[in-house]
Amino acid sequence: MTERPQADERWDEHYADEKDAAYLYRALARVEKDAERRDLFERLAAVEDHHVTRWETLFAEAERRLPRYQTSRRTRLLAWVAGRFGSSSVLPLILAEEGREVQAYLGLARQSTNRQTHEAAVDIASESAVHARELSEVMGREGEPWHVGGAGGLLRSIVYGFNDGLTANFGLVAGVLGADVAPHVVIISGLAGALADALSMGSSGYLAAKSEAEVQAHQIEMERHEMRLMPDLEEDELALIYEAKGLSKERARETAKAMMQDPARALETQVREELNIHPAELAPLKDGLVTGSATAVGAIIPIAPFLVMSHASAMWTSLAISMLAHFGIGAARSLFTGRSVWASGRDMFLVGFGVAAVGYILGELMTRFL
Repeated sequence: MTERPQADERWDEHYADEKDAAYLYRALARVEKDAERRDLFERLAAVEDHHVTRWETLFAEAERRLPRYQTSRRTRLLAWVAGRFGSSSVLPLILAEEGREVQAYLGLARQSTNRQTHEAAVDIASESAVHARELSEVMGREGEPWHVGGAGGLLRSIVYGFNDGLTANFGLVAGVLGADVAPHVVIISGLAGALADALSMGSSGYLAAKSEAEVQAHQIEMERHEMRLMPDLEEDELALIYEAKGLSKERARETAKAMMQDPARALETQVREELNIHPAELAPLKDGLVTGSATAVGAIIPIAPFLVMSHASAMWTSLAISMLAHFGIGAARSLFTGRSVWASGRDMFLVGFGVAAVGYILGELMTRFL
């Protein structure tokens, strides 16, 4: 007699997630103008419907009633955003969700002792991995997108450091101008702000990268001990990973068994596939230097005109080049967010203008009341 699947609260979450995914892919298909993308979203919605059916079957086999379902607010919000700004505006979030789904189902399969649940989890994890690859290709990305690593590395540190320095010092310079102080005070304040922000961001980047490296080293050491103390369990996990990649169950077990004969390779695979740890693009010190330097470059832009021009001309020049730089850095951020260049640049432009306006008003108010 086949053992009955044992349902728990995670089943409700997975069921709701699959229903949400089907709803969202259909919403994307309705608003997508590109025929190839629209066809992709419709196919993904159909696969999500299949996942829902798998869960309904599991609930029935476990003799448990289906949970009440209502489309989540987050899903409705993403559908609304896609309708207003296009599917590219939400694809990064959907891709991240597919990645989390792969990991969640792999975890469910590892912990499940029931054959039906195990097979369903592996099948859905495999199909979700395919989803992630297809969405990643649509966004022009490569690799296995369910692995969340240090993507972007050097470029990300440059872009975000530059962005922080530019925005923070632009607001500071605007505030000093609002206080209507002497021209040399504007220069001193701007240079001091640039130095302070660069040092702050550089040290933060260094400490963040160092902390992440220490955590990863600890996780790798724990995995090494697990492979030594529980080789059978680790072999099962490797087999599950290869099965989720599309190998047959028998072939996956053969590959895992062969892999365990080489502990170094087995550990490398487990670290990459199970822990999602990949070689860092930047060492902590280099990350701190890159982030700090990029911050300094961004921070010097608002103050640079005051170093070479008259005070009156420098104010308008600083505003113009700072706003252009905000648009440019916003456009560069689209590399990581997946949004359009125009939308990202526009949003950053508005943020920069808002920061400057608030800084100027606060500076003027402090002059009046302090």
